[in-house]
Amino acid sequence: MEQETYLAHTISQTSDHPAYDAACKKVLADKQILAWILRSCTVEFQNCSITDIAEHYIEGMPDIAATGVCPDDSGPNIHGASHEDNTLHEGTIYYDIRFSALAPGSHQPIPLILNIEAQNDYYPGYPLIKRAVYYGARLISSQYGTEFQNSNYQSIKKACSIWICTNVPKDRQNSINRYALQEQHLAGNATEEPLNYDLINITMIGLSETPPPEEGNVLNLLSVLLLQKGNAAQKKQILQNDFQIAMTTTLEQEVDHMCNLSEGIERRGIEKGIKKGIKKGRSEATETTALEMLRDKMDMNLIMKYTKLS
Repeated sequence: MEQETYLAHTISQTSDHPAYDAACKKVLADKQILAWILRSCTVEFQNCSITDIAEHYIEGMPDIAATGVCPDDSGPNIHGASHEDNTLHEGTIYYDIRFSALAPGSHQPIPLILNIEAQNDYYPGYPLIKRAVYYGARLISSQYGTEFQNSNYQSIKKACSIWICTNVPKDRQNSINRYALQEQHLAGNATEEPLNYDLINITMIGLSETPPPEEGNVLNLLSVLLLQKGNAAQKKQILQNDFQIAMTTTLEQEVDHMCNLSEGIERRGIEKGIKKGIKKGRSEATETTALEMLRDKMDMNLIMKYTKLS
C-alpha cells in the first residue's frame, strides 16, 4: 500500500490526496523526466543529453514508494519493499522514487543510488534539509549487506537525494541548492580522489508558479507539471514542444490521470468552499433573526422553535 507524502500545494486534505500523490510520483518517475532532473541537479550528468541519460544510464525501472527509509542497520536495507521507518512520527516512511544510475565520465561507470522526494510543506516542524541529509545518509548506510560486505568500503555507491519543494517561501522560489562533501586543505597539500569521498549529495529544488523566463530548464518543466494550471492536453503539448519529451502511451495516460485528479480536487474544493460559505451565511442570518426576536421580547420557546437554535 502506497503511503501518503506531501506534494503540490493545490492539494487539500481530502480522500483524493493519496491518489493524486501517487499519480504525480508516476509522472516524475518517467525516465525522461528523471533525465531532466539528473542533468540539472548532478555533476555527473550535466554534460549528457536527455536521451542518453534516459536510455543508457538509468538502470531498470524506478521504485515508487516501494523502499523504506529503515532506521535499523542490522540487515540488508536498500532493496525491497519491506523496509520502513517509524522514527519521524509520520507513520511508515517510504522513499518517493528510488532508482540507480551509471554515471559516465570514467573508464568504469560510477554507480549512483538516487532518491527523488516531492515535498509540499517546507516547514513541517523541523528543518527540511536535515531530513534530506538523513535520507541521503540512509542511502549510504543501507548499502551494508547488499552493495558491500565486511570492510569492502570501496564498493560503497554515491547517494543523491533530490527534493522537489512546491510550497516554499519567496526567497526559495526558483532555486536549486546542492550540498556536498568537499576537501579542505587545513595543513599541507595532500589530496584525495573525489571519487573516494564525494559520496553524498543533497539537492533542494524550490518551485514557483512563475518560473524563470529562460526556456527549457528543469524549473520550468517541474512547474508545468506540478504547479501551473492547465488541462492534460496543454501540459502534454508543452512537454513535447518545449522539452522534447516523447509522449509514450504510458506517460500520456499518467499525465491525463494526474490532471484529471487535480481538476477534480480543485473543483470539489471550490464546491466545498461555496457550501461552507452558504452554511455560514445562513447561520449568521438565523442568529440575527433570533436577536431581533429577542429585542421584540418574543417568547423564548417560540424563538427556539422557529430558528432551530438552542
